[in-house]
Amino acid sequence: MMKKIYAKLLFILSLILVIGCFHYQDALTWLESQYQVDHKEKKVSIQTEDQVLSIPLEEYLIGVIAGEMPVSFEKEALKAQAVASRTFVLSRNLKVDNTTQSQVYLTENEMKENWGEQYEKNRKKIEEAISETKGEVMTYQGEYISALFFSSSNGKTVNSEDYFTGEVAYLKSVDSHWDTTIDPHNMREKTFTKEQLADIFQVSPEHIEVTSYTSSGYVEKVMINQKTYTGREMREKLSLASSCFEIKFSSKGYTFITKGNGHGVGMSQYGAQAMALENKNYQDILHHYYQNIQIESIDS
Repeated sequence: MMKKIYAKLLFILSLILVIGCFHYQDALTWLESQYQVDHKEKKVSIQTEDQVLSIPLEEYLIGVIAGEMPVSFEKEALKAQAVASRTFVLSRNLKVDNTTQSQVYLTENEMKENWGEQYEKNRKKIEEAISETKGEVMTYQGEYISALFFSSSNGKTVNSEDYFTGEVAYLKSVDSHWDTTIDPHNMREKTFTKEQLADIFQVSPEHIEVTSYTSSGYVEKVMINQKTYTGREMREKLSLASSCFEIKFSSKGYTFITKGNGHGVGMSQYGAQAMALENKNYQDILHHYYQNIQIESIDS
């Protein structure tokens, strides 16, 4: 990517020399200054509840990995997360918030509070994962990909168009069978009384039924009385861990039994951990979860 920029600058330099606008040394100095601007350390703008933080990209990644992935995971999984998170923030033009809507970011104080005596050890592990992938990003047809990730799946990831709007060539359903056993909380239950559901959906539920599933086994449509909801709408309205669920009715109410945690699109973090434990490297992990992408350096 940077090679292309540098080539364009050399072309401009040639034109300048041809038309005689600058002496050679002046033109070379100008070229170097432009090249340095391109290499200037990128800063991420983070919108928090009460302020906007501006943090160098590679430093920002420390707080993101600390917030998004268990530091106990294998380093190759952390490295996969580093490349995914770097790509994600660049695809958003370096402007994000610090929630799950973008990427969870922990401040230095929050990391110290979470880790206690393990702070130095944990920070060093994350710094190494970032350093060993410095400047690496994922692209598809020359553009940064939308490097979505989530905690764990039902055994398969989700096609982008089955959860979000629109098909994305590199965000296709792939096998992630490890998730159902490696994630200790892969299956969860959440029960709602009829009154609670009536309050949420503004109608007393007389009949709730899953009417269709996606090809990867997530809920596509649910019928409540005569109204249809998508699996995503159900997940968001009920704050379910996943849109892969079954519904059981009992005297206690309606119990939603979910598999997986997150939207299911892109890289499974628990799947990345499982692959790392099988001696797969971070590039193997990324190429598995993001189809037909390129891994390249923004510094080359």
